[in-house]
Amino acid sequence: ALAAAMNPSVAGGNHAAVHLEHQVIRWFRELAGFPESSRGLLVSGGSMATLTSLAVARHRAADRAGIDVRADGLQGRERRFVAYQGEDTHSCVRKAAELLGLGASNLRTVPSDDQGRIRADALRDLLERDRQAGAIPLALTASVGTVNTGAIDPLDELADVCAEHGLWLHVDGAYGGPAALLLDRFANVAAAIARADSLALDPHKWLYVPVDAGLVLIRDGAAARDAFSLVPPYLRTDDDPHGVNGPVWFSELGFEQTRPFRALKVWMMLRYFGVDGYRELIEHDLAMAARLADAVRARPELELLAHGLSIVCFRYVPAGTPRSSEELEALNRRLMTAVQLGGRSFLSGTVIRGAFALRACIVNPATQEQDVDALVDEVLAAARDLA
Repeated sequence: ALAAAMNPSVAGGNHAAVHLEHQVIRWFRELAGFPESSRGLLVSGGSMATLTSLAVARHRAADRAGIDVRADGLQGRERRFVAYQGEDTHSCVRKAAELLGLGASNLRTVPSDDQGRIRADALRDLLERDRQAGAIPLALTASVGTVNTGAIDPLDELADVCAEHGLWLHVDGAYGGPAALLLDRFANVAAAIARADSLALDPHKWLYVPVDAGLVLIRDGAAARDAFSLVPPYLRTDDDPHGVNGPVWFSELGFEQTRPFRALKVWMMLRYFGVDGYRELIEHDLAMAARLADAVRARPELELLAHGLSIVCFRYVPAGTPRSSEELEALNRRLMTAVQLGGRSFLSGTVIRGAFALRACIVNPATQEQDVDALVDEVLAAARDLA
């Protein structure tokens, strides 16, 4: 309400809303282990954060290939730009590839291991083949918490491959990033995130901030400005905290010129909970997800298909039903709808290794043990009614 009443324009300038956003960016930069020379800004969400990151990656790859992509674009090029993703990478990566002129056919999907994580050896093979064919590798998008199962890609191994080939490493931490950056159990993941070229986070997911509140960090701050800045000399500013123009404008680091005061709600939540408060809340969510996974394992008619971070995927398998049958898939699809329309619990659906699954993602710290137990009871009751 305060941000709406103030209604500042946060394209840039030297006023409170701008400096508050810079403070938020500094906090996340320090958590992520990015250097002071990095840049960042608040955006609508992970999709815009990823588009922003891959646009900078495209600018860098084109510059290295002697192409002025801002002046000449990608049309008519004999050499193709190629990007890489995992099997469970968020759909925003394909959208970004389409919008940036790469085309979906030039977005390579790297095979995953049996835990749904990108295989570093498969990435290396794809890169070598593409280079031999004359393509220009642009970027890899790896995930800290895939949307399907909550899997965390092996960032250290992938960072090694990217370093070998000069490939931009973008980390999609929109969902799982806060857990990785804040909890000691994920210290190795946090250390690997610090090697990334860019990072997408969504405070409006696992930091409980109201939408919209996405965030992007770019390690090479100068590259971000080179990719987006389009201002006449009389408006250009270079971090002058005492002048009217103030710090480098956020509109020079991304696509948006009209930018709302997203930072206030993020700043207030961070100030209120602090690092320790967020650790406690996220650990609680993880404990509730673990309880759900244990409850699923304890029911003979339920089958656990995946459990990563606070995501639990499972299905109902009545006795005597083949696990690969179309009847079983249709039953679980009807079950999801019945639970959703029942008004007591809510589950989404997904597909795990070809099998339809009920998917729970716990990112509400008000979730209690009795809520988890009620969810399982609701699923079983609805399943028995359908059967």
